[in-house]
Amino acid sequence: MSGEELGGSVVFHLGSLAITDTVATTWGVMLGIVLAAGMLTHRLAPFPERRQVIAEGIVSVIERAVAEVLPAAAVRPVLPFIASLWLFILVANLVGLIPGLHAPTRDLSATAALAVLVFGSTHWYGIRAKGLRAYLKHYTEPSLILTPFHIISELTRTLALAIRLFGNIMSLEMAALLVLLIAGFLVPVPLLMLHVIEAVVQAYIFGILALIYIAGAIEPIAGEAPP
Repeated sequence: MSGEELGGSVVFHLGSLAITDTVATTWGVMLGIVLAAGMLTHRLAPFPERRQVIAEGIVSVIERAVAEVLPAAAVRPVLPFIASLWLFILVANLVGLIPGLHAPTRDLSATAALAVLVFGSTHWYGIRAKGLRAYLKHYTEPSLILTPFHIISELTRTLALAIRLFGNIMSLEMAALLVLLIAGFLVPVPLLMLHVIEAVVQAYIFGILALIYIAGAIEPIAGEAPP
């Protein structure tokens, strides 16, 4: 497999800017999620119809998952980011099931962008919860000598977050392709089910890791009273 295939092939150009299939599919996924959210939340009512029940059910499930990791006061501020992250990654992973399309998350540049979002959001929520000075102070705990190791840890876990999602989705698509080439279309249903399950699991793991990182950033430093 060539480097161009790993990074996405060019679909068209906007002036001198090359638009790859990863970017085009990502735009499509985002547009689809926005349209679906608009349809599900249109004209909300005290006595919900089926579409509103579906929307409320999705939000409730995600909110409960967030509440299991974060303190109660942090659930509502963090919920929109984690919900968006989960839904995007899940839909992006499942796009690979559509003939002729590849999951954007098979591209390392896409998963790296998601990991950078988590990295930035972790510090953003940490600073909001503790204040800039108190938040930066935790990098010197329990000793100033450990500051470089704290920084390296932040960078390496961000890199691992990007590579984990990329590696799993890429290997899943390659495995599916190999099975189809060898066995033809004799085993499509089990293969599709495996793809769906793996897509859900990888989206869940990515979101849970993001939650754990955010929880660690907003937790009070040992010996401090909660803000």
